[in-house]
Amino acid sequence: MALLLTAALVVYLVLLADRAFALFKSGTGAGIALGVGVLLLPILGIWIVVVTWRNGLQIQRLSRRLDEEGQLPDVSGLPRRPSGRVDRAAADAWFEERRAEVEADQDNWRVWYKLAYAYDIAGDRRRARETMKKAVELEAADR
Repeated sequence: MALLLTAALVVYLVLLADRAFALFKSGTGAGIALGVGVLLLPILGIWIVVVTWRNGLQIQRLSRRLDEEGQLPDVSGLPRRPSGRVDRAAADAWFEERRAEVEADQDNWRVWYKLAYAYDIAGDRRRARETMKKAVELEAADR
């Protein structure tokens, strides 16, 4: 699904770049200025796609390693709300356990990965991303 959505986005970005070049060909100052602005959008889009795919592949590599080691986080036993999300109190308690693990072993990428997962199930996606970056950095240094 991710490949399909990326392909659709690339088609859209190519069409957008084509519109930018059409604006350049107008030869007017306003057309050229708009063309520059429109051309920046596909450039930014490509950068976002590359960064997103790179991060996704790095996180997938860590997930595979943890799975091979039998250490992939398991929250299947935590109580859930009718929506399917983990109960807030249970997510907070599980988070506190992961935070204690990080405080005990700050150089271990595995505990940082689990903390990022804990942030995610608690609904704090921004901190989950920041913490996962730390896990990726530590794992790269570990290799």
